[in-house]
Order: sequence, then structure tokens, then C-alpha cells
Amino acid sequence: MSTRTMRAVRLHEHGGPEVLRYDEVPIPEPGPSEVLVRVRAVGVNPPDWYLRGGLTRVAGSDSTVSLPVIPGTDVSGVVEAVAADVAGLAVGDEVFGLLRFPSFDGRAYAEYVAAPASDLARKPAGIDHAHAAGAPMAGLTAWQFLIELGHDHPSPLQEAPHRPIALDADTTVLVNGAAGGVGHFAVQLAKWKGARVIAVASGAHESFLRELGADRFIDYTKERPDDLVRDVDLVLDTVGGRDSSRFLRTLRHGGALYPVFPGDFDDAEIAKSGVTVSVTQVRSNGAQLAELGRLLDAGAVRVAIDSTFPLAAARAAHERAARGHIQGKIVLTVDER
Repeated sequence: MSTRTMRAVRLHEHGGPEVLRYDEVPIPEPGPSEVLVRVRAVGVNPPDWYLRGGLTRVAGSDSTVSLPVIPGTDVSGVVEAVAADVAGLAVGDEVFGLLRFPSFDGRAYAEYVAAPASDLARKPAGIDHAHAAGAPMAGLTAWQFLIELGHDHPSPLQEAPHRPIALDADTTVLVNGAAGGVGHFAVQLAKWKGARVIAVASGAHESFLRELGADRFIDYTKERPDDLVRDVDLVLDTVGGRDSSRFLRTLRHGGALYPVFPGDFDDAEIAKSGVTVSVTQVRSNGAQLAELGRLLDAGAVRVAIDSTFPLAAARAAHERAARGHIQGKIVLTVDER
């Protein structure tokens, strides 16, 4: 009997976007506790280009990858087959999810993917597959930083578990990099909780962020937010890195700074500021995604799409990501065969 095949994007070597190859490979078989998903759209995320560039293990994961490998973690699609031990999902169900993260074993840049049922949630009926595929990693990152961690796995990034602060009408949140994938979800989730939100991005994104509910906008290309803002309760810095420590002076005593990408901080400066600096590593969580899905269905939160590319044009999608200034999410679409 001949093996059924599919098209998938694979890496046979590490390098720039040009190393992404559109191959024909066998359709995977779902293992125990898995379902086979006919992929309709795939979200593009930073770990995809980290893997492409040569990173083979994500912080918090013991698994490493060997080449060739299919990148990608975020999918939306239709269940095509279900393992015998899976309850609650059936053939024909529309689902979305962040697969096997933290690891590089998502294998999402493909026409079909074998997905752990626990990583999936039902796709919100009110949005299409492209928008659903843009939600899992970015949405869950914002959720686990701001709303609820949702697991008890030790953090690979700090000794203490991350504990989100309570957000309400008495809270002011500054989101740096507010127009990007994680940032635009963070703005909306903070507003959903009733907080006042200061959004920091380049000027081209001002109207977009005000539409999402930002109460104040700062164009970082013209003004430094750390010169303008004081006494905020929480900074979520989706840019992170070396410059993240400048936000310490925007916080009130007792406030918190959450850098999505760990930065360089001086312990003495943190102690003097009287603030908490905390990070976490996003993890797959179908139950949390179902909660986010209800907000998406209700229109309380929406997914912004920067651009879409067919799966075969994954190279162009990665080239778009490299140019930066992304508004929302980049998504790969997969046609029905």
C-alpha cells in the first residue's frame, strides 16, 4: 500500500529564509492522545526563525531537533483522525492550538500535523482559520504573563514561579512593543480586565492601538517612554533585551516589570526601585486557549493579521518578519486539496 504524502516546509540546514524548502513528505500518523489535523493556517512566530537560524533547543525543553525538521507551532485546522484514547474531539471538528511548546517539535508548517489533543481547543466559530492560527503562541504568552500562569512547571528563566499581578480599574499597564503579536493581545487583555493601558510603538501603529483600546499612545521614535511615564503598576516589555531596565523608573514602588525576552538587570537597582522583575516561558495549554477562544468569539479580543502568505511562500513570510514593524501576526495559509 502506498504511503499518503503531503507538502511541508522543512529545514535541511540552518541559515536565512532561503533555507526553507517546500518538500513532499509522508502524512504523519497520530500517536496516543493525539489527533491528525488537516491544517488550514499556520502562525509564524519568533521561535520559527530561531530554529531556522540554528537554535535547536528552547529554554524549558529537554528535546532537541535534528535536521531535516518541519518548523512551526501554531495551527488552525480540521480534525481528520482521532487516536482511540482521545475523548472530546471528533473527525470534522475545527480546532486551533500551540503544539508541544516549549520544544521545536510542533511540525506545523505542513498540510497535516499530528497534534496532542491537550494542546488544542475548538476554533472560535466567529473567526476564520487564518485569524485563529495567529492566536495561540502570542495569545497564550500574553495570557500567562498577565492573567494566569496555568501550570506548575519550574521556570527555566528564574527560580521563583511567575505570578501575574491582579489587573483592574485601579491598575495602569504600559505595554512596550504594543503593536506586535504578544503586544496587541496584551493591550486587549489588560483592557478586558479594566486596566488603563499605555501603548508604546512606532507612530504608524497609533490608530490601530487606539482602536484596540489603548488609553495613551507613545511613539518611541519621537519620545522615550521612560522620560514621560512614572508610577505605573506594570510594564510588559515585549521587546526586552538590554534596554528593558530603563522601564524600572517608570514604575511605582511595589510595581512589576515583565520582560517577555529576559534582559540585563542590576539586582541592586531592582532592590532600590522596590519592584518585581519576573519572566516565564509560554507553554502549550488547550484549556487556557479555550478561554481565550471564548473572548475571540465574543469579539472582546481580536487577532490582527499583518500579512498572509501561502505555505509554499514561507520564505517570503520569514523575509517579512525580518523587516520588522509587524502589526499583529504573520500567517501562512494552506489550501484544501
